[in-house]
Amino acid sequence: MADKLAPTVEKRLDAASLDKVYSLKNDAIVSFLNQYMELLDPDSVFVSDGSDKDNDFIRAEALNNHEEIQLPGMHTLHYDNYYDQGRDKGKTRFLLPKGVVLGQAIDTMDREEGLADVLGIMKGAMKGRRVYVLFFVLGPADSEFAQLSVQITDSSYVAHSEIILYRPAYKSFKKYPNKPFFKFVHTQGELYTFNLKLGGKDLAFKVSKNMEKKRIYIDLQDETVLSANTQYAGNTIGLKKLAMRLGIQRGSREGWLTEHMFVMDVFGPNGRVSYFTGAYPSMCGKTSTAMIPGEKIIGDDIAYVRNRGGKAYAVNVEKGIFGIIEGVNAKDDTVLFKKLHDKGTEIIFSNVLLKEDMSVYWNGMDKSPPPTAGINYAGEFKAGMKGPDGADVKPSHKNARFTIDISALENADAAMLNNKQGAPVAAYIYGGRDVDTSVPIEESFDFEHGIVFQGAFLESETTAATVGKAGVRTINPMSNIDFLSVPLGKYIKMNLDFGAGLGIKPKVYRVNYFLQDEKGEWLNERTDKVVWLKWAELRAAGEVDAIKTPTGLIPKYDDLARLFKEMLGKEYSKDDYTKQFSIRVEKQLERLARLKVYYETEDKWIRANSKDESTFIPAVVFKILADEERLLGDAKAKHGSVIAPDKLA
Repeated sequence: MADKLAPTVEKRLDAASLDKVYSLKNDAIVSFLNQYMELLDPDSVFVSDGSDKDNDFIRAEALNNHEEIQLPGMHTLHYDNYYDQGRDKGKTRFLLPKGVVLGQAIDTMDREEGLADVLGIMKGAMKGRRVYVLFFVLGPADSEFAQLSVQITDSSYVAHSEIILYRPAYKSFKKYPNKPFFKFVHTQGELYTFNLKLGGKDLAFKVSKNMEKKRIYIDLQDETVLSANTQYAGNTIGLKKLAMRLGIQRGSREGWLTEHMFVMDVFGPNGRVSYFTGAYPSMCGKTSTAMIPGEKIIGDDIAYVRNRGGKAYAVNVEKGIFGIIEGVNAKDDTVLFKKLHDKGTEIIFSNVLLKEDMSVYWNGMDKSPPPTAGINYAGEFKAGMKGPDGADVKPSHKNARFTIDISALENADAAMLNNKQGAPVAAYIYGGRDVDTSVPIEESFDFEHGIVFQGAFLESETTAATVGKAGVRTINPMSNIDFLSVPLGKYIKMNLDFGAGLGIKPKVYRVNYFLQDEKGEWLNERTDKVVWLKWAELRAAGEVDAIKTPTGLIPKYDDLARLFKEMLGKEYSKDDYTKQFSIRVEKQLERLARLKVYYETEDKWIRANSKDESTFIPAVVFKILADEERLLGDAKAKHGSVIAPDKLA
């Protein structure tokens, strides 16, 4: 094996790292390292075996390299470039060979052109630096779900984040030397150093500099992700949303699903446990749902789902949370808020405000006036300041984050976190955000209707988690459109076919926590989501009835009134119920009109560019569109444009 390592690579690896590579007895790993060490030209290479010793070295490097700032206890703080505060969809591309198409909704470019571009940018990018090589497994190790992965990065912050978020896999690579693996290569590029003073202390942090050379390219043919000139985790932690793209494509070949879903326990009467998965776009209540007090969390973001014996089973792809911190407060997020203040728990904060006493502040953490000074993602912060783009700078960025291991949470389901069998799925939830259309919770007529009407027809307002304008209503099928590596029609069909192979199908729900009245007042409180969840669990167990509407099944008033009393200790008025669960026919028809244009346009494009019928939008999508238009039209003729639940009971 030793003679297969290029001399220029060998001189970069010390004896310990060379031994770790040789011990794997894996020619594919050696080839991968040869290719990218030659290209990136680092001064040294640190190969991690995932041991406590190696992890501690990476943690220390993150501080020494000024990619993180030490806070009290086991907390650290990272800042990204002012213009690098979210997933950059505009700089993210799939690299495709000639003749391969994914659809007009998916950003692609010619593979040869893309590789020439990004590899040219990466050439020599790590000169003068140390590179970190890390081994991880997505899903529980030694399970049918497990997908091996290798990360190359020159960012100790990225490496530190990944050892919190992902399961170590050096031993798995030893055990399965011939198993294919996903590959991730990242360079933060040239860095700019902020030198600041705070509370009499000299502080420095480094951020990626050349935003115009930012690239996030996914090479599906080689199952490799290449990213450059960025530090933001969504662009650089390859095993997160970038790995979703690779997982979706691999699953399409092998018959399993990669979904943008949490996995959680929902408790019913007499200690019954039902396992739910849920897909929500960013800032639509996904993590807060998975963290509802009284329930348990298995994972908050990404799930692999497989059919075993005619039943769906899901696992958390990750072992940690990279969560949005804005608005997390003691009242609405009791468990998480408490843990974020536990200095004995390892946490990386990013893009929040650092105060003079070295404590952190994020927008919405309490009701007291926000701090007027400190350090944040814009550098030295002063209340009322403007950023370099002229925008108002708040103390903390709207997409500020925290990184934590799920096992540190008191509501973690310890028995299921690494369960190799996965959790049997009782229900899917699709959650979006709109102020004037969707009821707080609605069950689909059946699984097929749920995948299409609740999932493929998911529409939501954009948020600060992506670069661009917030507040724009967009169609986001299964909350996965940004991550699809197969044509949209094929992805919908994959989900429908998966369901067709199940003997016991999960219930399917859609939730909307953001409904407002005509005055702009919220019709839901943040804590109400526990009631919607408990009702869904009772429905999944067949214990309560529902009211059939033109768009799905909604709760009966008496069931919700009882749950509000039991779960929240408060009265639930019939007036509130009527406002929340009335069917807004005109708004639903407007939504269907947008969806019709969206899917007809996509189908026309894919048919013009592909002869593969499996990539076409399935006919059932247009059937359900037509059915819903008819049902809503009939209901409007009979009951009017806004239909109170009692008229349908």
